[in-house]
Amino acid sequence: MKQQAKQLAQTARRLAQDIGNASSAQKNAVLSDFAKNLNNACEQITAANQQDLVTAEKNNIDAALHERLLFDPPRIAATADAVLQIAAQSDPIGAIDEMRTMPSGIQVGKMRIPLGVLLIIFESRPNVTADAAALSLKAGNAVILRGGSEARHTNSAIADCLEQALAAHGLSRAAQVIENPAHDLVGELLAREDDIDLVIPRGGRGLIERVMRDTRIPVLKHLDGNCHVYIDSAAETEMALSIVENSKTRRYGVCNAAESLLIHHDVAATLLPPLAMILAKHQVEMRVCSESQKLLTNVNVPDATIVAASEDDWQHEYLAAIISIKIVPSLAAAIEHINQYGSAHSDAIVSNDINRCMQFARAVDSSSVLINAATGYADGGEYGLGAEIGISTGKLHARGPVGAQGLTTQKYIVIGNGHCR
Repeated sequence: MKQQAKQLAQTARRLAQDIGNASSAQKNAVLSDFAKNLNNACEQITAANQQDLVTAEKNNIDAALHERLLFDPPRIAATADAVLQIAAQSDPIGAIDEMRTMPSGIQVGKMRIPLGVLLIIFESRPNVTADAAALSLKAGNAVILRGGSEARHTNSAIADCLEQALAAHGLSRAAQVIENPAHDLVGELLAREDDIDLVIPRGGRGLIERVMRDTRIPVLKHLDGNCHVYIDSAAETEMALSIVENSKTRRYGVCNAAESLLIHHDVAATLLPPLAMILAKHQVEMRVCSESQKLLTNVNVPDATIVAASEDDWQHEYLAAIISIKIVPSLAAAIEHINQYGSAHSDAIVSNDINRCMQFARAVDSSSVLINAATGYADGGEYGLGAEIGISTGKLHARGPVGAQGLTTQKYIVIGNGHCR
């Protein structure tokens, strides 16, 4: 394993200069061909995905994992379209920002450059193979991609499309997809701090904590997605109902799904019963505070869908048809609750009071704050990034959905005209 990890890492380091110096036209041509290859290989990728799904079902995977693992023709087409969107973006590499003339007469600015070599470790979602490769290449980085064993056949089929595009433009293996499922190989790669510049784990808390524990390489992390919707006393009723429904029920197994609902006390009696009816229609289990239980006593929903919340429910990422509900006495209490129990991912406020919205936006410590919009919009594609490498909940280097620019760094550029100090 040590020798294989060394070969993977050193190959990436050797090719990092090639991809880092590649022209915008060359990188975009790779991405364009990659998207075309994905569409052309739709039948083969779908068949490979069926193999993975059959195996996963034999292993009794839960509904959330099945939903993330599925890579059917509509998702393949959407992934190919995301790759084309990345290709269409301006090239971040070489851009010079903040150029200014100093009192000495020199000009000082910052040039955007690649990070170098990325190691991306992820679980379940096959589209991450394509998204991560496309964003890494757009940002001029060599990348090593290690997907979960549950998506092994799908990832291999995507990797074939990627390598064909790279080879056609003289950049073969600038993106390497690991097909060896051994955990020991990951451990050896995490020890290659001389060759790898950044590790990006994308998966459950166990994976991310393991990576952070086992490496000295900088880590761009995404922990839990305990996303909140707070309904303020100044919320418009129909808007609040639709935002909660969409935030929770659009897709359960994604990190930007709402897991917690907070409702201002002044509107709880009016809004909570119709919200419970909507959630019950989708068979969402509601784990509620004692005050919410009292308000819902006579609401005509199945008894099994409403249960008392525990302390753990306020901080839990369900990735399932479950939501916690709490009535709060004020905006300040909502902010305090989110900052205590949230995961710094994405949190929304529904309110027609702009001052309260701005107070919420300033005070909630999350990578994305949404005002009168569903939490599902916290997504790289929706933010104009084409796709995302993940949603960073940390505060250093990059935060929120990470696109191509988030996979770069900067160096100072100084321009003089014979200046000597």
